[in-house]
Amino acid sequence: MDETEKNSLTEADAVVDVVVVGGGVAGLSGALTLARSRRSVLVVDSGEPRNAPASGVHGLLSRDGIAPRELLRAGREEVIGYGGRVVSDRVVAVRRDGERFVVDTARGRSYGARRLLVTTGLVDELPDVSGLRERWGRDVLHCPYCHGWEVRDSPIGVLADGPAAVHQALLFRQLSADVTLFLHTGDDPGEEQWEQLAARGISVVDGEVAALEVSDDRLSAVRLSSGLRVPVRALVVAPRFDTRGEVLAGLGLTAVEHPMGVGSYMKSDASGFTGVAGVWVAGNVTELLGGVPAAAASGVQAAAAINADLVAADTDAAVARRKETRFVDAFSPDAEAAGCERTLGYRRHGLDMLLQPGRPTAR
Repeated sequence: MDETEKNSLTEADAVVDVVVVGGGVAGLSGALTLARSRRSVLVVDSGEPRNAPASGVHGLLSRDGIAPRELLRAGREEVIGYGGRVVSDRVVAVRRDGERFVVDTARGRSYGARRLLVTTGLVDELPDVSGLRERWGRDVLHCPYCHGWEVRDSPIGVLADGPAAVHQALLFRQLSADVTLFLHTGDDPGEEQWEQLAARGISVVDGEVAALEVSDDRLSAVRLSSGLRVPVRALVVAPRFDTRGEVLAGLGLTAVEHPMGVGSYMKSDASGFTGVAGVWVAGNVTELLGGVPAAAASGVQAAAAINADLVAADTDAAVARRKETRFVDAFSPDAEAAGCERTLGYRRHGLDMLLQPGRPTAR
């Protein structure tokens, strides 16, 4: 049995406080926080982490360099250790059923939830260059903070296919003195940008990039349509980031274009609340530019907001039950009998006071 199936739900207990859709870093961090708050929580994950091609996760304090799947394995164990449950499945739809949500999966299962945390991440839409996708996450990169150290002091190319190319070139110049900007299909830099590139010693190559060349399973060069071959050991690209938020369509939530023009995302407030009652998002599904540490933090923040919302709901329900019980009991035979005894007692007590010597009588 897969370890993630050990604590899977049965039909008898298929309604939980929170279903977490997506078991990456954001989802597992949220699930861990909720489980530690003694919430019943279920994580449904399809096992397709965005950073799977990478050899390691970097910038994560005390876990720098850990393999992505090993990080998730450890995270699942921690969630399960606090009573959370994880199932390997793909969520295909979510819908509202009264005050609860129903989560439908590809395996034909349905789970009920009081609240939803969606952490389905994003898809990297890569430039259409022969051989590029096969090297993605290895020596084709986009983030200097995630993998820049690993390519330091080596020849680095930057593929210009969007407005951020010059900015990327300047960032990677911090890591290597040998940086080349390939103009490819991007716009020519402005006058100020030309000055910046020249001042930092960044080479600029005109012409469209046709393919990547690989030797001994390592990127060795970029080949242009003209036939020109430029040696590089790493190539920096700027993918379009498209959110994986389709499962929320049944609740009336759709992706919107990011204000920076880098892709689409699910809009939310600082806590991850979507504006639809009971639904939160966290991680790259809403924060396109966040790395692993940011995803973990957003999962915790959303979980805290969800727990606070559930606490408020539980308290309101408890108050309502208490009021209802008091109202019903007030008219029960036992309550009426007890009320009569109290009334007679008060009357006897008043009479006794009147008859006691030395006490003033009522006028």
